[in-house]
Amino acid sequence: MKKLAVLALFIATSAFAQHPLTFEDLASIHRIGAPQLSPDGQWIAYDASMPELAKNYRHSAIFLVPAAGGESKKITDGVKQDEGPAWSPDGKTIAYVSNRDTSAKQVWFYDVAAGTSRRVTNLPGGAGSVKWLPNGKGVVLVSDVYPECGVDLDCTKKMTAADESKPTKGRILTSLLYRHWTAWQEATRSHILLVMTGGGCGADCRATQDLTPGTFDAPPFSVGGGDEFDVSPDGGELVYARNTDDHAEASTNSDVFVYSFETHEAKRITSRKGADTSPKYSPDGKWISWRSQARAGYESDLWELWVMDRATGQTRRLASEQNNWIEDVTWAPDSKSLFITAPEKSKTPIYEVPLNGAMTKVYGEGTSGAIAVSKDGKTLYFDRNTLSRPNDIYSLKKGSTNATQLTHDNDALLRTIAMGETSDVWYEGADGAQVQALLIKPPMFDATKKYPGIVFIHGGPQGAWGDGWSYRWNPQMFAARGYAVIAPNPRGSVGYGQKFVEEISGDWGGKAYTDIMNGVDKFAALPYVDANRLGAAGASYGGYMIDWILGHTDRFKALVSHDGVYNLPAMYGTTEEVWFPEWEFKGNPWDNPELYMKWNPANYVKNFKTPTLVVHSELDYRVPVSQGFELFTALQRRGVPSKMLYFPDEGHWVLKPQNSKLWHETVLGWMDQYLKPGA
Repeated sequence: MKKLAVLALFIATSAFAQHPLTFEDLASIHRIGAPQLSPDGQWIAYDASMPELAKNYRHSAIFLVPAAGGESKKITDGVKQDEGPAWSPDGKTIAYVSNRDTSAKQVWFYDVAAGTSRRVTNLPGGAGSVKWLPNGKGVVLVSDVYPECGVDLDCTKKMTAADESKPTKGRILTSLLYRHWTAWQEATRSHILLVMTGGGCGADCRATQDLTPGTFDAPPFSVGGGDEFDVSPDGGELVYARNTDDHAEASTNSDVFVYSFETHEAKRITSRKGADTSPKYSPDGKWISWRSQARAGYESDLWELWVMDRATGQTRRLASEQNNWIEDVTWAPDSKSLFITAPEKSKTPIYEVPLNGAMTKVYGEGTSGAIAVSKDGKTLYFDRNTLSRPNDIYSLKKGSTNATQLTHDNDALLRTIAMGETSDVWYEGADGAQVQALLIKPPMFDATKKYPGIVFIHGGPQGAWGDGWSYRWNPQMFAARGYAVIAPNPRGSVGYGQKFVEEISGDWGGKAYTDIMNGVDKFAALPYVDANRLGAAGASYGGYMIDWILGHTDRFKALVSHDGVYNLPAMYGTTEEVWFPEWEFKGNPWDNPELYMKWNPANYVKNFKTPTLVVHSELDYRVPVSQGFELFTALQRRGVPSKMLYFPDEGHWVLKPQNSKLWHETVLGWMDQYLKPGA
């Protein structure tokens, strides 16, 4: 009996044995999408994606989970990419987009009662961001169209054939913004189309109207995606965002427009010089809300919440006391308040903002977003993640502070993984400012050991490290390798008030550098950190700061510069959105060269000593690959130990599964080489 008891104990402990996070674990995690609540409030639809390493591909499927809690059910095959579920007004159908049998995503309908799916569009430019008409007889969606053609399929076929038959791939450029983010500007534009589906048109429901004709994108480009449009509850109007400035490369001025389905005319309802985006109708149809920035050419201006009374046309700002960026916005079902998210220090809480009155914090744990509200207004549904846990969908009863986890796709896997303990520390930065940094210990931490340390530097520069999960720069992946990690939020970081954000502009290597290095002092003084084995890594502006560190300190044993800005004047001439450097450095390099030269890492190349890994990608048009090549050339010619990881098929982010695997192997291997000698 004693032997049996010992055997049982061994089996039980083995079943729950944990190991540090590996890349294979990271790639196996289901990436849970936003909750979509059914009209009857009984079900939540969501998409979940997962990389497939062997095929170097990402596939996704649509799932249903009971709103009250229970087991998730997969309702699409997920062989390729099934995404963006949207319930029909009667709750009988779920629209989504899929590329399961076409190269471009098309709209599919899932019959909830029958449990079957059918394709309902065959649009040449594909489909995305589907929204139902309130009467359920059609959908509006985003598709790429030739402005000359709109929804004319014969015209589209002729234009497509003409493009494909060109004997050369040469391009003649006549204006700026000829390429953007990861793609060259083609002849097509993103437009919002109306597709009527009430007639049972099978797999060939035709787009009947181009609702946003012209040579401008509608909705405008957004790094994180987003639908940026809405249909009024009475079905009479479409509200959408669009940038109609002639020189889009120098303008952030998107405006909100209202289109009438009756008159077929659009009217601009905003006039501020900054960006106006994310418009939404209130459920009672009396209001339109949107997010707004005041200043032209400043993409990191404070995001404010504005509303318009549709009856009077009067507009006003809500939540004026909020001094951090407003992100997600969702109306309460009674139309008397809105729920928003906004970063606050390292968290992203949920707030309720009444039409008349002061906002209140509803929930404050982790990083929350994608809010949905029950019809009675008593329950919130949202997604949430933390430094130690990937995204899941949660519910929160009104008046409660304890959220209930509804999705459990990753529970079994996560039980096998030991995450590093997370905490935060505050310290004094430049000019006496208080700076916050996140700390992550190695899993299975031993307080008697001294661990090598890595400093994470975030991009933006207007960004922040938060209590949230990531699939690219995940500090738990580095902690799992046996490193202590610090992720400071220096000047430019969001969540600490707009003044803190703005103190980075024109001062890239100034106060932010001091903020970071003071954090390194705090980090190095911790009893479990080996001050003689420190590395630092960052991307985008974080890569810039690595390049700046190269010329200003030899404190680190190893550095990683990913997509970093190295030569500021050259960067200006090759990046696409020129509003960014013109704001950050107060003009262009020929009229205002002082700041470009003052904060240019390339001016300090003679000081470079620290072994540095350079990572850059061909399709990065934000920080073009020439910046990485210049840095690598300088390092090599200076005789500094260096290596370059180059991706011909990635942009500013490394997204393909096998490329991500190579990135992790190379970056972590570089740190191991210099911070764990003899390992």
